[in-house]
Amino acid sequence: MNFIEELRWRGMLQDMTPGIEEVLSTQKITGYIGFDPTAPSLTIGNFVQLQLLKLFQKHGHTPIVLMGGATGRIGDPSGKDKERDLKSVDDLNRNLEFQVGQIKKLLDFEGPNAAIMVNNYDFYKEMNVLDFMRNVGKTLTVNYMMSKDSVKNRLETGISFTEFSYQLLQAYDYQCLFEKYNCLLQMGGSDQWGNITSGTEFIRRNSEGKAYAVTTPLLTKADGKKFGKSEQGNIWLDPSLTSAYQFYQFWLNADDADLTKFLRYFTLRSKEEVEALEAEYADNPNGLKKILAEELTERVHGKDALESVAQVTAILFDKNASHEQLLQLTSSQLDTISEEIPSHQFDKSDLPLSLVDLLTDKCPVFASKGEARRAIQNNAVAINKNKVSDINALVILENLIHDKFVMIENGKKNKFLLKS
Repeated sequence: MNFIEELRWRGMLQDMTPGIEEVLSTQKITGYIGFDPTAPSLTIGNFVQLQLLKLFQKHGHTPIVLMGGATGRIGDPSGKDKERDLKSVDDLNRNLEFQVGQIKKLLDFEGPNAAIMVNNYDFYKEMNVLDFMRNVGKTLTVNYMMSKDSVKNRLETGISFTEFSYQLLQAYDYQCLFEKYNCLLQMGGSDQWGNITSGTEFIRRNSEGKAYAVTTPLLTKADGKKFGKSEQGNIWLDPSLTSAYQFYQFWLNADDADLTKFLRYFTLRSKEEVEALEAEYADNPNGLKKILAEELTERVHGKDALESVAQVTAILFDKNASHEQLLQLTSSQLDTISEEIPSHQFDKSDLPLSLVDLLTDKCPVFASKGEARRAIQNNAVAINKNKVSDINALVILENLIHDKFVMIENGKKNKFLLKS
């Protein structure tokens, strides 16, 4: 199976220029994808393109990651119905540096087909505007550029010359990579087809060479919503923006109808392994989601983060989770739990405090003290995973985990975290 055949069975092939499959079948080549640093972190939408580079590399080809130090200053009009707000140069540089660190964890930058990192700002930093207009702007006609969807779709709402020129920069990027690295392939999402084929035209006209394009479908969910979005917004690869736990839960909570698509897009398992898993878990989609969630969480956040996520998940959802397991959690893990269940602040100077008062005044689990007493007598209340049956029980300083947290449970499903 060659690279294109793999993209086909994974459902990741939208368009390609003629001849690329033959080239990929007969030789090892260099190909690239560009990433503009317009956000403080990559998202799982970007993860689609990183997966494309990873598969390209797996087939023995050399991937180039082109960071958009220049194009990020312009703004890509593709897929946008209005003009972007331009980021400051400082913001772009900070974003770029951070994204480079993320990418280096997800691709191999050592070995016989090691990935190459390039910043397209290097192509333009010594070029003045007259050189750009003469050597770059002269290559394509306005008619040609306006025929591209990224421009055509914006004619009614308006497009600035800045964003109109983006197509020229991306095309010239491809020419520079072709000439310096013999880069024969540019890949991207289907919304990049016009920009990519402009690059192949640059290479044909200016370098008298032959270059190719491959695009993936834009990934959407079964409900038609954009992939990578949740009720809270983007799913980021940075744990300070989307915690490893939230990242893990995104995959666990995927719609069953999306599971086959997500598995084939994102797992690094072979076709045979994927088909075997799909057959094995045909009647247990949640089991398959768990396998995918574990693989992706470990790849993006690391093995330690996955183990931490598993511990938090057990405390929240495993009815057999013990007091000892709760005590093993770090303060950071308990903070994660506090974001997932109702949490209340209290002053530890109030301790010792009657459990009944705590359940009604400090943490309003019950509407009345009588209701709280009945729940305790019925063995429904637990402190830190230990059942309490004494209505006169006290919550004391020794109950605090990390001198800060107390977990209260009312029945199997109602969990609360108190933080001092």
